[in-house]
Amino acid sequence: MSKEQGNLKQALVAGACAGTAVDTALFPLDTIKTRLQSQHGFLASGGFRGIYSGLLTAVIGSAPGASLFFVTYEATKRLLGATVDNTTQYAPLIHMAAASCGETVACTVRVPTEVIKQRMQTKQFKKTSAAVSNVLRTEGILGLYRGFLSTVAREIPFTCIQFPLYEYFKRRYAVFRGRRTEPYEAALMGSFAGAIAAATTTPLDVCKTRIMLSSKHSLANNKKHYDGIVSTMKRVASEEGVRALFSGIGPRVMWISIGGSIFLGVYEKALKTFVQLHVLDEGF
Repeated sequence: MSKEQGNLKQALVAGACAGTAVDTALFPLDTIKTRLQSQHGFLASGGFRGIYSGLLTAVIGSAPGASLFFVTYEATKRLLGATVDNTTQYAPLIHMAAASCGETVACTVRVPTEVIKQRMQTKQFKKTSAAVSNVLRTEGILGLYRGFLSTVAREIPFTCIQFPLYEYFKRRYAVFRGRRTEPYEAALMGSFAGAIAAATTTPLDVCKTRIMLSSKHSLANNKKHYDGIVSTMKRVASEEGVRALFSGIGPRVMWISIGGSIFLGVYEKALKTFVQLHVLDEGF
């Protein structure tokens, strides 16, 4: 393991710092995006009112979710890198596999957070405790994982675009400059990679949002019920047009472009600082 890369304990804490920073800073944009994608419409879901609804839930879930992603990503990347002979040739595949594993593990924390957060963002509940108790009472523990598969189905294509691009940009820039990429430079590359991935995967994000905002009792309340990413995509396209699958693309691209810059910039800076100051410097 390269000392400059940091160990997995440092990656774990750096990931927590990055996740908390980005989710707190850009929460209003995420709220606007969610309301634009809601089946009830932007204004009915709250418009620009209360754009910090659900912030507590997001903050609680952001640190462990990001930590799980980065520690899994780094561990898988290093494991695959040690077992493959030509790492340069297979670098994109290694980064895709590592990022996919990281996202899948992170979703075990991220999905319950998203379910509660998005229902609060669309004004279904005013308090986190009320949202959690309602989901548990009406849908059981599995209700907190509503949309898990659709979230993974969105995150894996997204991360398979973002992280190979991010790592490629960093590698090429380092060769061009003849030195390691600095955190602020990595932040800019994370922004570019995130914007491309965000625009490409917006239809999957719309489907994920519709499924998460739906509940088991939607039909009883004469509301649209969504279940399954393929059927949701077909239904939205047929009932509302293909354009509806790109609802919220502006806030999403903006959120992830700025968010990718903060997320990866803070991660790289925190990791570099931990290595330089020998914080958490034991083997892991």
